[in-house]
Amino acid sequence: MSLGVDAQAILLFSFLPSQAQDMTTPPFKLEFEVRDYECDFQGIVNNAVYQNYLEHARHVFLKQHKIDFIALAKRGINLVVVRAELDYLHPLRTDDRFYVAVSMERVSRIRFGFLQDIHRLPDERPVLKARITGTSLNENGRPYFPRELEELIERVVQKS
Repeated sequence: MSLGVDAQAILLFSFLPSQAQDMTTPPFKLEFEVRDYECDFQGIVNNAVYQNYLEHARHVFLKQHKIDFIALAKRGINLVVVRAELDYLHPLRTDDRFYVAVSMERVSRIRFGFLQDIHRLPDERPVLKARITGTSLNENGRPYFPRELEELIERVVQKS
């Protein structure tokens, strides 16, 4: 299984316990398998590779919710990461199967967050917890929150 076309998106109807209070809909999950070239000399996935997994899962999550990352960029609207917090809990190794779970939170008027967890399969061992904070910029580099992103957050984030 590869990171791109072979990645399989599945919506599962259960909450991740750490994020249940933030969600009104089940989290999105995307399955992967570690490829040998993603590992370092220690035989574990290189720390930077996890950010590739997280980014790909976010992009597929957005597509699943009818937000086309590329179409937004063509309109001059860029979704950008402004902060990445990653807690590495357990290493992955070649041929390990795992999934990345994605949910969202509203951080401020112009910022949103992706809450992401990686779990190894089939034992569900927690591998990584991440909070990725992003914002949206218009063609002039100024904060701009597109309607479709606002609607997504309204759908998936529980109102306080």
